[in-house]
Amino acid sequence: AIDRSGKPISSNYVKDLVVQRLGFDTRVTVLGHVQRGGTPSAFDRVLSSKMGMEAVMALLEATPDTPACVVSLSGNQSVRLPLMECVQVTKDVQKAMDEKRFEEAIQLRGRSFENNWNIYKLLAHQKPAQEKSPFSMAILNVGAPAAGMNAAVRSAVRIAICQGHTVYVVSDGFEGLSKGQVREVGWHDVAGWLGRGGSMLGTKRTLPKTCMEKIVENVRKFNIQALLVIGGFEAYEGVLQLVEARGQYEELCIIMCVIPATISNNVPGTDFSLGSDTAVNAAMESCDRIKQSASGTKRRVFIVETMGGYCGYLSTVTGIAVGADAAYVYEDPFTIHDLKANVEHLTDKMKTDIQRGLVLRNEKCHEHYTTEFLYNLYSSEGKGIFDCRINVLGHLQQGGAPTPFDRNYGTKLGVKAVLWMSEKLQEVYRKGRVFANSGDSACVIGLRKKVVAFSPVTELKKVTDFEHRLPQEQWWLNLRLMLKMLANYQISLTEYISGTMEHVTRRGPEEVRS
Repeated sequence: AIDRSGKPISSNYVKDLVVQRLGFDTRVTVLGHVQRGGTPSAFDRVLSSKMGMEAVMALLEATPDTPACVVSLSGNQSVRLPLMECVQVTKDVQKAMDEKRFEEAIQLRGRSFENNWNIYKLLAHQKPAQEKSPFSMAILNVGAPAAGMNAAVRSAVRIAICQGHTVYVVSDGFEGLSKGQVREVGWHDVAGWLGRGGSMLGTKRTLPKTCMEKIVENVRKFNIQALLVIGGFEAYEGVLQLVEARGQYEELCIIMCVIPATISNNVPGTDFSLGSDTAVNAAMESCDRIKQSASGTKRRVFIVETMGGYCGYLSTVTGIAVGADAAYVYEDPFTIHDLKANVEHLTDKMKTDIQRGLVLRNEKCHEHYTTEFLYNLYSSEGKGIFDCRINVLGHLQQGGAPTPFDRNYGTKLGVKAVLWMSEKLQEVYRKGRVFANSGDSACVIGLRKKVVAFSPVTELKKVTDFEHRLPQEQWWLNLRLMLKMLANYQISLTEYISGTMEHVTRRGPEEVRS
């Protein structure tokens, strides 16, 4: 750290300043190489796997004239950037710093860095609004608790206060809104919420259609003109019900936004939901411990059941992070022949130096091939070669403090959602009242490929499987190709390059070896 004249700002300098000006007892802690150590997170494990694959693809597709490249990540997409351009930008940053062009240096570091820095400055200290706005906003959590919910509430409350809005929080979701469990909050009411797990506001799965008239009554009573709903599939479905009831209740012609927050990662309109990263890490750490428990036991296969409803995201990404031999999910149908191939693969594996196996099963991957069935099948077919153990992770995946990713992601989504809602409120404010009945006045915010986008719930309805509570298209299904390839069976490099599930041909171990 340096000041604007280029003079270093040391930790001891800051310490002395705090002691002299404020009189606080202060200590300096230097983290040093502690930051380099430790077990890699699930995000880092999956990212490195994707980058390794992308690097090999870049080499295979290169010609003698292809310039050297750097494999990088933009949003949710692996990208290749010219090496020399990256080197030049790095030099440009240092040059801007040396010449004290600090604002330009921040921009050169990239859009993500600049956004993070601006959000930090917005939230670090209370900045009174220049004037009070005529708008009031309510924030509530809906569905099962998910890590990152509190971070989103905190940032949304503080940004809304900076905008001059009156901010209410609602306890116990839509049910609490119907019962009038609404209270106004200030800046300091959400202090310390950032790193807390679960839902500080309380959350329930109740949908608006069961108590619509009471919800409308309280929207009118508290003069709520914008509704920020943080939650899972129930939050999305609930806002959709409110939008569809606008024709009957004029009070629902307000601005609405959904921040997806669920460990299942099954909300349409986003590639990532709040809480899914924390859940993957919890499942990954559990699987690491399960594998370690057999370090002194040879020839053992663990069958681990994960949550997620019909969505197989949790099983698939955890499978990549822990090097699973198989991960069964609803979206990728499998037959008894696939199970047979998996058993044969594990039988062969036990003849090598690695004599432990790990199989993941999403809780609703198949009506008949239950966790108990898989245990009995593997135990019977592997008798005399390996034994089996079952582990059901259960609600372990929901609890705990949010990961840094979920804390920062929740903070960013909370800020962007409120800024978008404030802009929309200005657009629909006429003659002292808010009236919003267009499709784009009720949206889901989420990361879609490389950008954070707002998708109208009425449009998302067309691409939603409500029976199984899933989006009809899911980006992470492409990761299953990589999962199978890294497990040493079922799929060839040529099939991976084709990149579509239709081209995946399952193969047995004998065919792979040949």
